[in-house]
Amino acid sequence: MSSRPMLTQREAAHACGVSRTTIRRRREAGELPGSVQDEQRGWLIPVEDLLAAGFRLNAPTDPNEPATAPATVGGHRQEQPSDVAGLRAELERARHERALAEAEHGRLLAETEAKHLRALLAARDQHLGDLRQALAALMPAPDRAVLNQSTAVPAQTRDIEDTDQVFDEIEAEEERHRWRRRQ
Repeated sequence: MSSRPMLTQREAAHACGVSRTTIRRRREAGELPGSVQDEQRGWLIPVEDLLAAGFRLNAPTDPNEPATAPATVGGHRQEQPSDVAGLRAELERARHERALAEAEHGRLLAETEAKHLRALLAARDQHLGDLRQALAALMPAPDRAVLNQSTAVPAQTRDIEDTDQVFDEIEAEEERHRWRRRQ
């Protein structure tokens, strides 16, 4: 068992400055898992569970001062005006810091995207340059005459009616080359 005390629902509500209904609802919702039911005292709730559930217990007071209960309205603890103002200021500061962090993150993302797009653009420019060079190599030069049908090589223009004759000529040529190598 824990070394911290167990409080009844009434004691827990008083210590936390909330209503017994709030403690009961949190217990039933499973937010106070260490709660046990005692036959004589009712539900007992460990202080650790109250702290883990987000409740703040009253700070200890000076024994010579009379105990004062926190101001409550409808069973809910009333914050002091200075506490509320301080909490609101802290909340606004946190919101401002978050907005700045989100803006910085957005700026970094935009810079990274811009760098990536510049690299893609450079690669595309290089590719376009290569394509222009290839096209220029394929185009005839203006000072070079374009071959027409009359200046074509005779072997390209003759009609080959008999493919066997062509193969025979190729074989004869190969035979002559072989004969020269043997000698």
